[in-house]
Amino acid sequence: MSALLDKRLVVVTGKGGAGKTTIAVALGLAAARHGKRVVLCEVAGGDRMSTLVPGELTTVSVDPDEAKREWLHYQLKSRTLAGVLGGSSLFQYLTAAAPGLTELVTIGKVWDLAQLEPRAGGQTFDLAIVDAPATGHGLAMLSAPGTYANIARVGPVGRHAERIDAFLRDRNQTGVIAVTLPEEMPVNETVEFERALDRELGMALDAILVNAVHPARFRPEECRRLEAAAGGGRLARAAIDAALAEYRRARGEHGQVRRLRRAARAPVTTLPRMFEPELGRDQIERLSAELERKL
Repeated sequence: MSALLDKRLVVVTGKGGAGKTTIAVALGLAAARHGKRVVLCEVAGGDRMSTLVPGELTTVSVDPDEAKREWLHYQLKSRTLAGVLGGSSLFQYLTAAAPGLTELVTIGKVWDLAQLEPRAGGQTFDLAIVDAPATGHGLAMLSAPGTYANIARVGPVGRHAERIDAFLRDRNQTGVIAVTLPEEMPVNETVEFERALDRELGMALDAILVNAVHPARFRPEECRRLEAAAGGGRLARAAIDAALAEYRRARGEHGQVRRLRRAARAPVTTLPRMFEPELGRDQIERLSAELERKL
């Protein structure tokens, strides 16, 4: 855990619906316990993080349009001129048509928050944790600075993109975590994301977190005795069937975890399923403690 928290930026991505927002918050709590000044960044849209984050953690929701205007101000060195140009319909049309620009300015804002001297000024942090888009869009966001650095080889845009790209590729500065579920399709997507991250960016995952894993409550021999049980009435039979269904589900999930460990290069860590309809502070604290213990 200490090696991960000593970085300046941690990007949390993964299969949509796998719980990456919750994991980002839990990781932020663990970092705060280690004395880190933490900022949690949400870039995937929505406002789910604000309902989960305790008051002692700072949160930032990155608006791509606002990030474009900040980038324009930085390039033009004039907030007035940037405001006039940034609000024009022509600028909005051109930036919307430029492939990857939204991803570039978004990761640029995140990069700025991870700096000891942010361009935008304001509070400084020891660690920025990003609730990034799901794997495909997350890869595009991480790729954008390198793409623009190759296109704009000279000038301020190219130089700025190069700085961001170098920061993201530096494993001492930036870490990437993938969050997945113990199911076939999410596991496949995670393996492909890890390979694409290496193939396209030369980057590696620091960890894969398999979220919401059912506990293995029964041993195989116990289930065989349950299957052989007879009599006892309808209630007893319903209880036995429920126990057997739980066993089969947990067995299938643990099988997917083993398959992921065989296929992945990054270390794979499991997190328990929380049997609550809505996660509150207590449940996130439990996940945070699990992260701190296992990573």
